Amino acid sequence: MKKILILALTIFSLSISAQEINWITFEEAIEAQKTTPKKIFVDAYAIWCGPCKMLDKNTFSNKDVADYINKNYYAVKFDAQGNKTINFKGKTYTNPNFIPNTSGRNSNHELSAVFQIRAFPTLLFLDEKADLIAPIPGYKTPQQLELYLKLFKTDDHKKITEQNDWENYQANFTPEFKD
Repeated sequence: MKKILILALTIFSLSISAQEINWITFEEAIEAQKTTPKKIFVDAYAIWCGPCKMLDKNTFSNKDVADYINKNYYAVKFDAQGNKTINFKGKTYTNPNFIPNTSGRNSNHELSAVFQIRAFPTLLFLDEKADLIAPIPGYKTPQQLELYLKLFKTDDHKKITEQNDWENYQANFTPEFKD
């Protein structure tokens, strides 16, 4: 009986972990790009941000989202008001005005300005050279995020040059991720 319980718990934990995004650091993503080029997906969040927590709970825990991101992107979680020192593309970024021991708003990390982060959450898409493709602000459901994940993965964004192109892309997009 004990073996069956252990086996059941193992299978259950594997099924849960299969639905998790493999988050890594900026430094790890840049290093990984050297051998296996992939785009980078960044969740730029703040610890006080309610919609950021909803992304974690509702969107990033979605199996379709996690599987697609893990397969096609390097995923980075970035506390955009945090105090971590980050080495990115030959420069070191910090948060010199960080106020420790606060659970509320803080100063923005220097890297936030580089990525044009003006709201939380902001989802960043970087190309295979770690250059910014686009910052996408706001909470997204799994199906809303799917549109952007596939748009940037396939480089279809390069074909969109006018507002009408974007409207047509959205109108013709058929989501496959389940909510």
